[in-house]
Amino acid sequence: MRTVTSRHSPASRAFKTAVTPSARARLTLALAGGKAAGTAARVLRAGGGTSFPGIVARRIDPRVLAKAAAASDARKVIVTGSNGKTTTCRMLAALAQADGLRVTQNRSGSNLLQGVTSAAVAQADLRGRMDAQMLLLEVDEATVRRVAPELRPDALLVTNIFRDQLDRFGELYSMARKLEAVIETLPAPAAAVLNADDPLVASLAPGAPARRLYFGIRDDAAGGRVPEHSADTIRCVRCQHMLSYRAVHLSHLGDYECPECGIARPDLDVAVSAVRPSGTGSEITVETPAGTYELRVPLPGMHNVYNAAAALAGEIALDLPRPLEPARARRAMAGVRPAFGRLEEIRAGDRQVVLAFVKNPTSYNTTLREVLRRPGRKHVLAAHSNTVVDGEDFAWLWDVEIEQLVPQLASLVISGTRAEEVALRFKYAGADPALTRVLPARPAALEGALSGTLPGEPLYIFAGYTPMRELRAIMQRRGWVRPSWEE
Repeated sequence: MRTVTSRHSPASRAFKTAVTPSARARLTLALAGGKAAGTAARVLRAGGGTSFPGIVARRIDPRVLAKAAAASDARKVIVTGSNGKTTTCRMLAALAQADGLRVTQNRSGSNLLQGVTSAAVAQADLRGRMDAQMLLLEVDEATVRRVAPELRPDALLVTNIFRDQLDRFGELYSMARKLEAVIETLPAPAAAVLNADDPLVASLAPGAPARRLYFGIRDDAAGGRVPEHSADTIRCVRCQHMLSYRAVHLSHLGDYECPECGIARPDLDVAVSAVRPSGTGSEITVETPAGTYELRVPLPGMHNVYNAAAALAGEIALDLPRPLEPARARRAMAGVRPAFGRLEEIRAGDRQVVLAFVKNPTSYNTTLREVLRRPGRKHVLAAHSNTVVDGEDFAWLWDVEIEQLVPQLASLVISGTRAEEVALRFKYAGADPALTRVLPARPAALEGALSGTLPGEPLYIFAGYTPMRELRAIMQRRGWVRPSWEE
C-alpha cells in the first residue's frame, strides 16, 4: 500500500495533543452514537445509514466532523457543482485506488451535511481516526459553505454551474458567489480545481491564495459552434456581452471568448485533446502536467468525458509524490460503472428497465440525447415531484427537449406529485393522448409502465431525485436491485 505524506499532519498532531479530555470524551460518545444509529437503521431496514448516523452524531457533538477530519492524516477532497458530482467521485476514487491509496467516501451520494458526517462517522474509530489516505466527499452546492470550514480540504473541485432548483439555490450568480466565498478561504497549499469550459466556474475567486488547476476539452472537432437553446451562461461574466464560441461541447461549456472585453477561457492544465466515440463510451487523450493519458471512458456522453477530465485533474491536484501511471489510470477508468440512477440498466423479471436521474434542463437534455441514440421506439415513465430536495419550481421543464422524444414514443406513463403538470408539458410537445396515462402513485405507475412493454423492450424511466429513490425502493423490494448504499 502506498505511503502518502499529508500536508495536514502537523495540524493532526496538534489536534491530538490539544483536545481536552472532555472534548475527546464527547467526540467518542458522538462517534459511538452515530455508529449505533447506522447499525439500527440497517437492521430495521430504515435505510442504509447514509444520513441518520450524521444527525445523531452532530446532535451529541456538533463538531464531530471537524474533529474527525483534524484527527486524520488523509488528503481531503470536496467535489461539488450542479451535475456530475457522483460520477466524478467514482472516477476519482478509482484513480486514487489504482494509485495505491485507501479511499473513504460518501459513495451513496448522500451529500448534505448529515450525509457527509455519516461517511466520516462510519470510517472513524472511536478516537476519530480514519484508516484512509483520501477522504473524498461529494457535497451539495449549498452545503459546501458549511462543510469546507470543518473539513479544511486539500482540494475543492467544481464540476459546473447550471440552473438547478432555483427555489433552493437561487439563480446562477447567487450560487457562484457562494462557491467563490468558499474558494477564497482555501489556504495557499490547497487547490481549486475548476472547469475552465464553464465561464462562470472559470471566473471564481481569481485572487484566492489557493492554487488553481483548470480542466476542459481542447478537441474543437468534438463540438458545435452554438450553445444549446437551454444554455445558461452565454454572456460574459465581466461585461455581460454575448460570448463567442470556437467550440461548444455541452450546453454552455466550451471554448469561449468575449468579443467586447476580451475575457476568454483560461489555459487548460488538464486538457482533453481528442475524443473518439467507442461503443457505449469514448476513447480520450488527456494532456496533463504529469504526462499524457490515453483513457477509455466506459460511460456514454460528453458529460462523462468532462467527469473523467475532472477526476484526473482532482488526482493531479493532490500533487502526490509519484504521478499516476497511464496504464494504471486506463485500467481504473475502464472499470468504472454507472452510479445508481445514471442510465442504470436493471433486469426487472423478464423486462428491462433503464433508470435515469434527471433534475435540470442540462441533465435531462443530455440523458435524452443518449436514449434517443438507442434503437427502437421508446416506452417511457416520467416521474417528477416537488419536494424540498427536488425543488418546487417546474418552469425548467419547458426547456427540456421533449419534442425530440415524442416521435419515438411507444407508450408514456406520467407519475409523481406534479404528474398533471408534467403531462401538460408532454401534451404541448405533441405526445399522443392515446399513448399517455397519468398514474400519480409510484407503485401503480411502475406496474402500469411495465405492463405496456414486451420482453426485450426496455422501459426508460426519467425521474427526479425523490421519485427515483421511491421507484428504486420498489425494485429493491422485488429483488431487482441492491440497496443504493451497497452500489
